Amino acid sequence: MTHHRRRPLTHRIRPATQQDAPALAGVQRASWQAAFRGLLPDEYLDGLDHEALTKTWEGLLTRFGGPRAGTLIAEQADHVVGYSRFYPTDDEDDDSTQVGMIGSLYTPPDVWGTGVGKGLITAVLDAMTAAGYAEATLWVLEGNTRARAFYERNGWHHDGAVVVDRSDVLPITKLRYRKNLNR
Repeated sequence: MTHHRRRPLTHRIRPATQQDAPALAGVQRASWQAAFRGLLPDEYLDGLDHEALTKTWEGLLTRFGGPRAGTLIAEQADHVVGYSRFYPTDDEDDDSTQVGMIGSLYTPPDVWGTGVGKGLITAVLDAMTAAGYAEATLWVLEGNTRARAFYERNGWHHDGAVVVDRSDVLPITKLRYRKNLNR
């Protein structure tokens, strides 16, 4: 399936609030079901429950915030069309005072290729720079060539770190990408 470049969308980016939890759950479900089809089991993806995801988001939005962590959302006409979360890295080989991690960056497939993802990654990197991080990292599924190409186009590189995550469904190989924030 080929995705053609779409007309850029007008969107705004703002910090997420508790009221955004249901919309964040909807974006997560739609984006995961599209982006991870063929990489994660269909049963897992088809079983993603909006209510359970909303509760998870309510918890995340309560626990993660402040100057060194946060969740940003992209909106178009008051409709959430993407999000990204960042926080101090939890990777043991990095210094969490210097390295921030992007824990997620997702948009639903109907806005892929419209600039929403680029706007989100720019905004989250600006927030991380303002929070005092010198570098940013993120983990991406090895088989997610679309996401890897997006990050590489935006100046990220695989730093050699690889992990096999066995926590959820099946062993999943993830690669760590890194970007210097050039303060």
